[in-house]
Amino acid sequence: MNMPLKVKLVDVGPRDGLQNEKQPVPASVKVELVHRLQAAGLKDIEVTSFVSPKWVPQMGDNAQVMAQIQRQAGVRYSVLTPNMKGMEAALAAPRDQWPDEIVVFAAASEAFSQRNINCSIAESIERFRPVCEAALAHNIAIRGAISCAMACPYEGEIAPERVGMVARLLKGIGVQHVGVADTIGVATPLKTQRALDAALGIYDINDVSGHFHDTYGQALGNTLIALQMGVWQFDTSVAGLGGCPYAKGATGNVASEDVVYMLHGMGIETGIDLDKLIDAGKFISDFLDRKPNSRAATAVLNKRAG
Repeated sequence: MNMPLKVKLVDVGPRDGLQNEKQPVPASVKVELVHRLQAAGLKDIEVTSFVSPKWVPQMGDNAQVMAQIQRQAGVRYSVLTPNMKGMEAALAAPRDQWPDEIVVFAAASEAFSQRNINCSIAESIERFRPVCEAALAHNIAIRGAISCAMACPYEGEIAPERVGMVARLLKGIGVQHVGVADTIGVATPLKTQRALDAALGIYDINDVSGHFHDTYGQALGNTLIALQMGVWQFDTSVAGLGGCPYAKGATGNVASEDVVYMLHGMGIETGIDLDKLIDAGKFISDFLDRKPNSRAATAVLNKRAG
């Protein structure tokens, strides 16, 4: 068993988490959340998405948020750029407001690709080719996500070979790092292992991460098996923000607080202050008028109240 001694978490709460919220979240609250996450020790934060405000009104303030965050040295700020228009919008800002990294995505399921972005997997890759070329030309890192890597709401179970195929296509357009995503949160550890194995056939262990949703309560188990494979990078979401519009009642990404609690309990370093992270989760949950969707946060907050 090749367990890592240190793990890197990318908190996707400000983007992937808030994107699913119905009520508008002002730019000032998003900026404060980013500031609280970096104060808690997070070194990788997915800040916003350069998508059409017509489709995702919640992310319409992307340029404002990027302009207002006070950047800390050593923190990587990433944004989702689903097409060339989004990339151009991200680069339209002054240089010091550019993202350090962009995120592109392709599904391992044809049906999901068609329903989510109205094109085939192959067409989605071609759509991202100029985006990746622009990022490389401007010295911006490129992270790719393989959505529905274990299962799809339309096709059911996804064969690991499809994950390998999409990883190969992403590598071919210059994507440097790939995240294997259980988008609807139905995977169990063995399926997770197979999907990660497929990605590891194309990418180095240092360039693969796990992105697990907790719909069926399997995200920590899936994280554990990934750790046992030597995977040391994961996407998590503060307070378990988010969900999946394609899976009715689906909860969000695995809560950052729960993953940090587990890792620290295993003696694995994260560089994150759990108490400050819980405070960040409480801040955004209070704004959204609900409790944090994190078992660890709930336990600690109850203890503090008691």
